[in-house]
Amino acid sequence: MPLYADIIVNISASALDRSFQYRIPDALKDSIFVGSRVEIPFGRRQVQGYVVAVTQEALLPEEKIKDIIGPAPRGIALEDRIIALAAWMRQRYGCTMNQALLTVLPAKKAVKKRSAAGSMLLPEEDKREASLTLTAQQQAVSDAFYSEMKGRNRPCLLFGVTGSGKTEVYMDLIERMRKEGRQVILLIPEIALTYQTIRRFTGRFGEGIGILHSRQSAGEKYETVEKTKRGELQLVIGPRSALFTPMPDLGLIIIDEEHEESYRSEMSPRYHSTEVAGKLAQLAGASLLLGSATPSLESYCRAEKGEYFLQKLTQRAAPKSRLPRVEVADLRQELAAGNKSIFSRSLKEKIQERLAGRQQIMLFLNRRGYAGFVSCRSCGRPMTCPHCDISLTMHRGGRLICHYCGYERPFPEHCPSCGSPYIAAFGAGTQKVENLVKKEFPEARVLRMDADTTRGKDGHSRILSVFAHQGADILIGTQMIVKGHDFPNVSLVGILAADMSLLSTDFKAAERSFSLITQAAGRAGRSDLPGEVIIQTYQPEHYAVVTAAAQDYEAFYKEEIARRRLLRYPPAESMLVMTIIGKDEKENEKKALALKEEITREFAAHAPEIVGPAAPYRAKLQDQYLQMLHIKHGAPEVLLAIRDFSEQKLGAGA
Repeated sequence: MPLYADIIVNISASALDRSFQYRIPDALKDSIFVGSRVEIPFGRRQVQGYVVAVTQEALLPEEKIKDIIGPAPRGIALEDRIIALAAWMRQRYGCTMNQALLTVLPAKKAVKKRSAAGSMLLPEEDKREASLTLTAQQQAVSDAFYSEMKGRNRPCLLFGVTGSGKTEVYMDLIERMRKEGRQVILLIPEIALTYQTIRRFTGRFGEGIGILHSRQSAGEKYETVEKTKRGELQLVIGPRSALFTPMPDLGLIIIDEEHEESYRSEMSPRYHSTEVAGKLAQLAGASLLLGSATPSLESYCRAEKGEYFLQKLTQRAAPKSRLPRVEVADLRQELAAGNKSIFSRSLKEKIQERLAGRQQIMLFLNRRGYAGFVSCRSCGRPMTCPHCDISLTMHRGGRLICHYCGYERPFPEHCPSCGSPYIAAFGAGTQKVENLVKKEFPEARVLRMDADTTRGKDGHSRILSVFAHQGADILIGTQMIVKGHDFPNVSLVGILAADMSLLSTDFKAAERSFSLITQAAGRAGRSDLPGEVIIQTYQPEHYAVVTAAAQDYEAFYKEEIARRRLLRYPPAESMLVMTIIGKDEKENEKKALALKEEITREFAAHAPEIVGPAAPYRAKLQDQYLQMLHIKHGAPEVLLAIRDFSEQKLGAGA
C-alpha cells in the first residue's frame, strides 16, 4: 500500500494552508514520519520541507505526485525544535499536526509600528535600575537550583510561603543566565499580574525585556518575537502562549504560580504548559523551574518521588512581615443569629477599623468553578453524587446531575442531612458585592476588578496602579486579585464565599479552594502592618478550609492525596477525558455507550475504570450534543492506546 506525506516548505502560520503531497518511496517508509525534515523536488529546485501528515489517500492523480528525495540533514536548530515540539504535542494530546503548529508558531504579521508597542502603564519611579539583595534562605535556594541545573538538571520546584520572595530567586537565576548569554521565558498565569511583574523586572534589569499577552496588537507581538529571535531580548514575560516565543539561546523556563489552571488550554491541542515546557526544555538543553506557595498535587507528588528537585522558602522575606492571623467565620452561625448579610459581623467590624486607620482592604469573591451547585444554608452540606464525591449540578426542571457518571436526582424540598428548608443554589456576583459594600460603607473608595472592568487593553494595570498608589480603600475581585500582588498597605483580606469553589463540580475542588484561600490570605500583612484574614464559609470543618487557615500545605496534601488514591483520581492515577459529539441527542448517547462497551472488551486485560457516559454542564454546543467518558488507569500509555482506538472507531467525532 503506497504512503503519501503532506509537506510544508515554509515554517509560518500562513504556510499551513499550503501543504504539498509527495509519495514516500518504499525504501524510506521507516524513516519518514510526522515532524521529520525532508528533501523534495519543488518546481525546478530541490528544497527542504516538514512532514505534517502521513496518509494512504492520494489527493492527486498518481502520475502527478512526486517522490520524496530523502531525509534532510539537520537544519536550523530553532526551526527543528519548533517542529519536534509540535510533533510531540500531536502525539501527546491527540490533535492534528496543523493544530499543534498553529499553537507553537510565533506571530508572523508585521504591521505599522505603534509608538507604545509592548509598553505598560508604568509609573516613572518604578523604571529605575535596582540592586538585588537576597536573604540567606533565598540565596541558599538559588544556589541549590543552579547546581541542579548544571548537574542532573531535573525540573525544579520552588515551594515558598506567600511573601517569601520567590520572585527574588527567579531574578537571581535569570541574572546568572544573562551572564551566560542565555535567554529566559517567565510565564505568569494572568494578564492581571503583568503590571506588577513588569514593574519589578524592569526595575531590576532595565532593558532587554519583552512582553507578550493576548491584548497586544499583532504588530506588538511580531516586534517582540523578531527581537527575541535576533537575541535582542534576554527575557520574555507573559501568560501561557509566551512559552512558544522562539529563543535561539533558551536557557531557563520559569512557570510562576504553577498550580494555576490557566496554564491548561481548553482548546485543541488541550495541552498543559508544564508538560510542554518540560519537553521544550529537553529539546533546547534548557532548565525548568516551577514556583508556587501552593504547588499542584501533581508537582508535589513528583517531587516526593525525586522526579523534581524540591527547595522550600519557609519564611517571609520582609524583616517585619509575618503570615496573617486567620479567622474562620461560620455562616451557619451568622444565619442562626439573624445576620443574612454577605458580611459576617466580624468582617464588618474589621472593615470599619481599617477604614478608620487608613489601611486598605481586599475582598475576594471565590467564584472559580461555579456551576449551579446546591447546598444547605443551615448545615452547609452540599448535594453530592453518592458514587463520585462530586457536587451535583442544578439543571432546568429541578434536576440535580453528576457530570462524571450521569447520576441524577430531583431537587429536594428539605436538606437530606438536617431537614432544613433553607436549601438553594449558591451564587453572588462582584457587581452585587460592590453595591452592597457601597451601601454598608458609604465613606469608602471602592474599586472592582473583574472581566467587565478590565476589558480595555490596560484595564488591569489601570486599576492595580490606582490601588497600589492608595487611590482606593477597598478592592473587590475574583481570583485575578489574589495572585502574586504585593500591596504593603493591605492589612485585611475578606474571603466572602469559600464554598463557591469548594463545592464546584470537579474532583480538584478541594485543591483549588485550598490554593485560592491560601493565596488570598497571603495578600495581607506583607509589610510591617499586621495582617488579618476572615474566611467566610458554611463548612468551617472542611479540611481544605482548616489547612488553608493554618497555611499548612503539607497537612492539606496528606489529606487530599489519600482521597485521590482512594478514588483513583490524578495524580494517583492518570485520567483520560473523552468527548463524543453528535447531532442527534439520543443517537449520541447510544454511540457513547457503545464505545464504552467496545473499550471494555478491547482492553479487558488492563481493567481501566470507565465512568459515564454523562452529559457535561453545557451539553449542547453549536447544535452538537456532547457526551463524556472519564477513563482512569495507572499507566498513561494504556490511556493513549484507548484514545487511539477510540479515534479509529469514531473518526473525528471524538
